[in-house]
Amino acid sequence: MDSLITAAARALATGNPLSALNFIALRDDGPALALRGIAMAQLGDLDRAKALLRRAARAFGAREAMARARCVVAEAEIALASRDLAWPAKALDTARTTLELHGDRANAAHARYLEIRRLLLIGRLDEAECMLAKLDLTALPPALRAVHELAAAGIAMRRVRSKAAQTALDRAEESARGARIPALAAEVEQAFTVLHKPVARLIARGKDRPLLLEEVEALLSSKALVVDACRYVVRGGEKLISLATRPVLFALARTLAETWPEDVPREVLLARAFGAKFTDESHRARLRVEIGRLRRLLRAVARVSATKRGFALTPVRTRKVVVLARPVEEEHAAVLAFLADGELWSSSALALALGASQRTVQRALDELAASGKVQAFGRGRARRWVTPPMPGFATTLLLPAPLPGG
Repeated sequence: MDSLITAAARALATGNPLSALNFIALRDDGPALALRGIAMAQLGDLDRAKALLRRAARAFGAREAMARARCVVAEAEIALASRDLAWPAKALDTARTTLELHGDRANAAHARYLEIRRLLLIGRLDEAECMLAKLDLTALPPALRAVHELAAAGIAMRRVRSKAAQTALDRAEESARGARIPALAAEVEQAFTVLHKPVARLIARGKDRPLLLEEVEALLSSKALVVDACRYVVRGGEKLISLATRPVLFALARTLAETWPEDVPREVLLARAFGAKFTDESHRARLRVEIGRLRRLLRAVARVSATKRGFALTPVRTRKVVVLARPVEEEHAAVLAFLADGELWSSSALALALGASQRTVQRALDELAASGKVQAFGRGRARRWVTPPMPGFATTLLLPAPLPGG
């Protein structure tokens, strides 16, 4: 490796892409093309970066397997940054294996972290946590140790473990300080900001207030009867009753919990559960049937009793009933939660992350665009969607993930 390539690589390692380009901007050999691609990625021109890395991979000879593998890892990072979640994970795994065989442990670990970040982004926390636990931090440079702790903090936040998240971010901050990379330090700072933003709302006795992550954690470990509108479950101590596939029953449970300890008129329950504006005897009969089903499901944690004007909820082993709700509740909230990270998303990537069909996601995006909540850039397969983050809320915590006990 010549002196210009070495100087450019050092500049990129410290997060200085402009200095790197000054050394290699006019060169078209494999190493220079690879470094130019990384520099363009750091500057935000992801399409140009991807094209340069592919040229670099072709420019390296058949005997330069490690160099080609590094290009694959760099392209995978660009795919993650551009939210191309359908990028072939097998290619990244093959590149990681090649790097390990050639003794490049740092870049092999970096490849592993890319896969962990992808799993975390789409809510596959068990796989991400298992993969993270297998990585050895002792031989890694400070930058990768910071990335490791950021991933650990992300998993902890999604699992509602505030103390573990705080500890991981403290370690990430220390490692980022040692790495002396401004972009990495900014990422850690942003993670701290997310940790201290409201992640949910507490609704009790007709009033609601925002909750921080540590407050949600305390609530879920308390003895209160919690109707969880984030994951559509009812929690009573160690008992967990899922109503995720029973939207009518969950609507009834939430309405009863929001009004507790008062009873709820039948007309209100009909409107909330069935959307009925006018009621007749058939509606009332259906309400009695659904209340009976709810009563059987909740019998271990609460009683649902009839009153003169409607129904009331009475907890069995506690004197407190609350509703845990999302900080923002509206149609297509899950789509908005992904877009609120400020990155450009394709409809196919959103569909993959949400576990929905691409057509369903596209309809949601069209409706959000019509109301001015999202914007589209590009056309055809290059079309991407984005929206500014919702101020004051930790939007990444709205993404799909099981809460404790789920």
